Amino acid sequence: MQKLIDDFSIPAVFAGFITFLIGISVSSVLVIQAAQHLGAHPAQISSWFWALGLSIGLCGLLLSWKFKYPVVTSWSTAALALIIATANGYSLNEAIGAFLMCGLITAVFGFIGAFEKILTYIPQSLTSAMLAGVLLKFGISIFAHLENDWGFIISLLSIYIISKKVLPRYCIVITVFLGFAICPLFMRFSIPILNWGITQPVWMTPHFSLSAILGLALPLFIINMASQYLPGLAMIKSYGYQPHVKHLVGWTGLAQTVFAPFGGFSTNIAAISAAVSLDDQVHPDPKKRYIAGMSCGFFYILMGIFAATLTSILMSIPEVFIVALAGIALFGTISQNIALAFHDIDEREAALMTFLFSASGVQFFGIGSAFWGLLFGCAVHTLFKLKLKK
Repeated sequence: MQKLIDDFSIPAVFAGFITFLIGISVSSVLVIQAAQHLGAHPAQISSWFWALGLSIGLCGLLLSWKFKYPVVTSWSTAALALIIATANGYSLNEAIGAFLMCGLITAVFGFIGAFEKILTYIPQSLTSAMLAGVLLKFGISIFAHLENDWGFIISLLSIYIISKKVLPRYCIVITVFLGFAICPLFMRFSIPILNWGITQPVWMTPHFSLSAILGLALPLFIINMASQYLPGLAMIKSYGYQPHVKHLVGWTGLAQTVFAPFGGFSTNIAAISAAVSLDDQVHPDPKKRYIAGMSCGFFYILMGIFAATLTSILMSIPEVFIVALAGIALFGTISQNIALAFHDIDEREAALMTFLFSASGVQFFGIGSAFWGLLFGCAVHTLFKLKLKK
């Protein structure tokens, strides 16, 4: 406990909050849509957020504290897209059963160490290229908004650049606070009337059917592994940490299993938003950045307890501000992964292919470009190695 107090820092706590903000604001509406497509009523939808908040929050908080590096957890947006696309084929209770089975498979897969073995065969240059490709659109998006919101974007970028030069450790904190301050000057921005209340969990009895297991549980498992765990673990590794893969995959899978009957469709290692809590802006000492992971987990738990209230607040924040904040917060991570991807001249061609494929955003069989980009890059890397041996 004394170490936790000694390591506590405002930038780390704030980085955790920004990570949480990016994670929830991007796809919270999709959570509501997915639940509605399955026939969930308002109380059950609130229960979904309760389950997600507590399962994600507890995993992030406890795993970060245990291993002393930022373990950022989240739900899967790709999983939401799959649920919405296939919702007409299943009842709510069948979907709950599929969520539970997906979590159970993930836990077993993690604890036996299968995923950890796969990671040892993938070069870091390719995982960095994949991450850079996935994150590229977030960096570009802030400049894409210049056309319609140039005043706000230029002002926010100016705040970031100046604060980065003067107070680099607090630049994101300063950018967020001053960003909120200037919002009313450029767009409509008002805090909604708050009705405080603790969310009540609702038990939804799982029904297990072969069609739901094959058509929903297994695809969810594959999508989560490809779009969340693979890039998420690579993200942790790119900052010099050695992720405890068995525990991270196993415990998040177990948390999903436990909270699935209350609407917990996904508890994963975060991929994109995790970068904010891993960057050197959090703390110059990598050993003290775990506070950001704990902070993010704490805010997810708050979201679960006060799901309806906090969600209404987050939904009131202008979209352009969230997009701009995400882009600025990821600048450092994008540049770092590009540097790592193209550092080795012998692997540069494969890294370039991985980067471009991952940045394309294409999907096959419901699995995003990050997985396919890495797979293609590994194939190119293998071919070049064979050629060099000859």
